[in-house]
Amino acid sequence: MNTLSAALAAAFGAERIHTDAPLAPLTTFKVGGPADVLFEPANSDEIMRALSIARAMGQPVTMLGGGSNVLVSGRGVRGLVIRPRGGAVHAVGDHLVRADAALTINGLVRWTINRGYAGLEAWAGTPGTVGGAVYGNAHWQGTNFGDLIESVRLVTPEGKLLQAPADRLEFAYDYSRLKRTGEIVLWAALRVTPGADPAPLRLVARQSLAFRKQTQPLESPSAGCIFMNPDPLRDRIPEGVAPSAGALVDRAGLKGLRVGGARVSPAHANFVISDGTATADDIKTLIEQCRAAVKDQFGIVLRDEIICVGEF
Repeated sequence: MNTLSAALAAAFGAERIHTDAPLAPLTTFKVGGPADVLFEPANSDEIMRALSIARAMGQPVTMLGGGSNVLVSGRGVRGLVIRPRGGAVHAVGDHLVRADAALTINGLVRWTINRGYAGLEAWAGTPGTVGGAVYGNAHWQGTNFGDLIESVRLVTPEGKLLQAPADRLEFAYDYSRLKRTGEIVLWAALRVTPGADPAPLRLVARQSLAFRKQTQPLESPSAGCIFMNPDPLRDRIPEGVAPSAGALVDRAGLKGLRVGGARVSPAHANFVISDGTATADDIKTLIEQCRAAVKDQFGIVLRDEIICVGEF
């Protein structure tokens, strides 16, 4: 047991601290190496204590939510990986619900539908957690997650607690200020409309799920969309091509392209899927081949939507 794991074990119990812990099973890609140390806190207080211990020991910290939208290096992740578990949601007045960062988006959607709160039902089927959706300002059918948020409770890398209103979070396409500051979400307050009939809300949720199944390769391990869509104000989109990363990868003739066990999905060209044998390096190599081909053919440099974690 190393010094970091020993300090965490003293604080939380040795049975809750995992060294050389496999991360692949904790991601939707099902690839990647181990964490030096893995801790799964049950609440915000435990997150704060673990951050304080790692900070005092000069150890890097990586937050891991639902494991979607990430590619973990086969070389693993140094320092401490914190993977919050559980999470609760409750109403705050009539028009807000407060959801812990560890809560899954699907769990949040179910909670609101069952209690007749409208506004989140179309997000059914969205992978990941509330914290991850805030961090990357997740988007679905023209709506950004940040559009739904009233405020967020954060902890800074220095351990300071603060509450930030949505207009201070620098929300943009696939972006929040958390990517710049390293702040960590503890909970988010989201705007909802009370008094709705749950039946039509469930219908919207089912329609959203059906659309995802029709348009996305959900039967294979993936991490969601690999690239951000191009910026129509900055990038010159070829005539006749939709302003989307998937359309550019498709037009470049890359659907079905394979590196090892990784493949560009024939169903959606902005998805890379694994046949179960892919390594993180296979996936990263394929991503870079797609980026290079689109740049060569169209002069557009695709930006990552996926987050690469660890050493590549």
